[in-house]
Parts: sequence; structure tokens; C-alpha cells
Amino acid sequence: MAESRGRVWTGVIRVGPRAGDHRVALRAVLSVGVPLVALLLVGRLDLSVYASFGAFAALYGRMDAPRPRVIMQATAGAILVSAMLIGTIVSALGSPAVVGVIVVAAIAAAVTLFAYRAQWHPPGALFAVFAGGATASLPATRSSLPLVLVVGGASVAWSLLVTVTFVIVRRGSWARPTRSRPAIGPVAWEMTATVGTAALLAGIAGALLVGTHWYWAMVGAVAAVGGAHVTARLIRGVQRLVGTLLGVLIAAGLLALHLPPWLVLIIAVALQAASELYVGRNYGIAMIFITPLALLMISLASPATPEMLLRDRVIETVIGVAVGTIVAIVSAGLRRRSARS
Repeated sequence: MAESRGRVWTGVIRVGPRAGDHRVALRAVLSVGVPLVALLLVGRLDLSVYASFGAFAALYGRMDAPRPRVIMQATAGAILVSAMLIGTIVSALGSPAVVGVIVVAAIAAAVTLFAYRAQWHPPGALFAVFAGGATASLPATRSSLPLVLVVGGASVAWSLLVTVTFVIVRRGSWARPTRSRPAIGPVAWEMTATVGTAALLAGIAGALLVGTHWYWAMVGAVAAVGGAHVTARLIRGVQRLVGTLLGVLIAAGLLALHLPPWLVLIIAVALQAASELYVGRNYGIAMIFITPLALLMISLASPATPEMLLRDRVIETVIGVAVGTIVAIVSAGLRRRSARS
């Protein structure tokens, strides 16, 4: 038991080596920053959430050869926009929180199955759950649907252009063989069930116990069950919790300053770059930057008070990580039992 705890804490504090993270960070800055500046110039920062999630397509396939990377990013972009459209429909219909939770849990399960079958990097449905949950929680009408499609789609297209431009500038070969990938087998179905269950239970708990921003609990749960084995899942859960708590302190200071929108965007882009420098090396450190980034972007699109945002982020993350950790342990136990039988 002590040895197991030691592996967990060693994994929590371990920082992996650099692997071209600066290039990914620069691509992320351009992919996220330019659409946000465009919205600032036209006075529509209320649409910044759609642009941000669309730009997240640029974060896929960072270790892949150019051709499969672009294909993966285009596919991920289409799924992210679809998740936003589904979430916006839920909001426009005035659906209760429990309906939003069920819909987003279904998105989590479906995208997890697809991502593992297609062997995405990063794997899983974290961004899709975030996109679907955030848009389901924001006020929307039917007229919001074309805005999601135009703004989110344009952001995806821009991120793909950035990726292709980087390949051309660096004179990359489109025919370069992709990295070898392990066989997935039944892992995809196991992860689908685990992620779907964790997201559903966390979302229901978040909606019942807090009521607002319940999707943060779902995101926390999905992150906590995202590892390849139970130790990796425990590590990721602890990293998300500790990183979120530290990130909330930074966010509290930034929100208390009541910064002008243009300065919020500059800080958000800088936080995006910092998170990409560490997300592949230590998830906890990345969460220190991701948390204030998420809160700043939500504050631009939502009328919620800073106090509510900070409170909800902490409580919902604790709920999500707790539920995700329990589901991860139960899932690992069922897998061992099945292997013995």
C-alpha cells in the first residue's frame, strides 16, 4: 500500500522532458489569440467561448506527422463544433440541468469511443465535454445556433491554417510515416463505459449540490478517469485538484482587478501558451494556468459574479475528482475480476 501511494505521489510531482512543447504553445497562441482579437474588434466578446473551443482543435495530434495531424484536427474540430451546437440547443430549449447532464454524458461516452478507436492524441472526450457543458450552461436562443456554427467553424478553419502554415515553414514532409500506435482492443469500450458513468454521476452530483456550472464537475470526473490504469488515474485526479486550487488563487487575483477586455485577452493567450508548455509534462502544473484561463473566458461570456465563479470552480472540481476517482477504482476492480474469471 505504501509503495502504491509512493508511485502516486511520485507521479504527481514528476515533470516530463520537453518534446517540442514550445512549437505547440506558439500554434495554440495563434490559433486562440487571433479569433479572440477579431471578436474584440467587432465588439462580440460574448461569442468568445465558441471561438476558444473551436481553436482547441489545434491541440490535437501534436506528436503526429503532418497529414494525420491535420486530419485529426479537422475531425476534432467538427466534433467540438457539434458538441457546442448540441449544448446550445439544450440551452435554447430551456432544459433543466439534469437534461444537460444526460446529454453531455452521452457526448462524453460517444466521443470517448470514437477517440480511442481513432487513437487520438490527446485521447478521450475532455474538450468535447467542456464544450458541450459550457454551451449548455450559457444563455442561448435559436438565433445562437448559426453563431456557434460560424464562429466555431471559422476558429477551427483558422487553427487548421495555422497548422498547415507551420508545416510549410518548417518544410515538413506530408508523407512522413506516423508514429506507431498500440492496439486498442477492448480498452475503447471499457473507457467508454468508465467515462460515461463518471461524467453522468459527477454531473448529477454537481447539479444537485451546487446547481450552477455543473459541467465543471463532469470535466473533473472525465479528467480523473483518463489514465491508462488506476495509478495513472489517481495521479491525474490529484494533479487536477491541486492545480485547480492553486489556479483559483491566481484567478481570484486577476478577477479582483476588473481588467479591461483587451488585457483579459492578452493574459488569456499567455495562460494558454503556458498551459501547453506543461500539459504533456505535468498535468497539475498545466491546471495552474488552465484554471484562470477558463475562469477569465467564462467571465467574458457570462454575467456570473467572480465570487460565484471561484466558488463553483472549487466545489465542482472537488465533486468531479471525487466521483471520478471512485469510478476509476471500481472500474479497475471490475477489470481485475473479469481477468481472473
